[in-house]
Amino acid sequence: MKPPSVLIVDDEANIRKIVASYLRAEGFEVFEAPDGNRGLNEFKRTAPDVVILDVMMPGIDGIETLRELRRKSDVPVIMLTARAEETDLVIGLSVGADDYVTKPFSSKELVARVKALMRRSRGMAERSSEGVHPIGDLVVDTMRHEVTVDGDPADLTALEFELLAEMAASPGRVFTRRQLLEQVWGWDHVGDERIVDVHIRKLRRALGDDAADPRFIATVRGVGYKVLDRG
Repeated sequence: MKPPSVLIVDDEANIRKIVASYLRAEGFEVFEAPDGNRGLNEFKRTAPDVVILDVMMPGIDGIETLRELRRKSDVPVIMLTARAEETDLVIGLSVGADDYVTKPFSSKELVARVKALMRRSRGMAERSSEGVHPIGDLVVDTMRHEVTVDGDPADLTALEFELLAEMAASPGRVFTRRQLLEQVWGWDHVGDERIVDVHIRKLRRALGDDAADPRFIATVRGVGYKVLDRG
C-alpha cells in the first residue's frame, strides 16, 4: 500500500531537512523542491497528498505557485509564512490555501496539521455517500460532490464544499468557529479562528450570497455561522 506523501517547497534547505525528518518518522513519503518552479514540476511528477508551501521564495513566490496549483488540483496546501498580518493571511487563504503556519514553528505541530488535512480528505470520501441537502434554491449533493444555486453549478474548492456540506447537513444549527475548525479542518488545538472567517467569505462569494442580507449562510454575532433552514 502506497504511504501518504508530502511535497515540501521551501528555499531554506535546513527547514526542508528538519520537516522531512519528522514526516518520514511518521510514515510519510517526502518530496522536496527549493523554489516554486521546481515545486510545480515535482508536484506534477509525484502527485503528493499534501503540499507544504513557503510564501517567500526566489523566482515565483508561494502565492503565485499556489495559484498555479489551484488551476490543476484541490490538493490540501499548508502555507509557511514569516509574517502573520491579516493581509498575508487573507491573500494566501483567498488564493486557496487550506491552512497556514507562521515561522518559527514547531515541526511537531506542522506534522499534526498535515495529519489533520489527511483526515479531512478521508472524511470527505467517507461522507460522499450521505446524499442530497436541498436548502431552498441551494442544493448540496455530497454523492456527486456538486452544489447548485438556482439550478446553476457553483464553483467551490474542496475545502469550501466540505465547509458548506458540514453546515448544510444541519440547517438552522449554529456552528462556532471552533466547531468548524475541529469538524472540517480536523485538528484539536489552539489555532487562528480567522481562517474560518476567510473561507466563509469565499464561500459566500461563490454562492452569490450577501452577508448583510443572506439567502444561505447567516452570521450569528459573537457565536459563529449557520446555514438558514429553508425547508
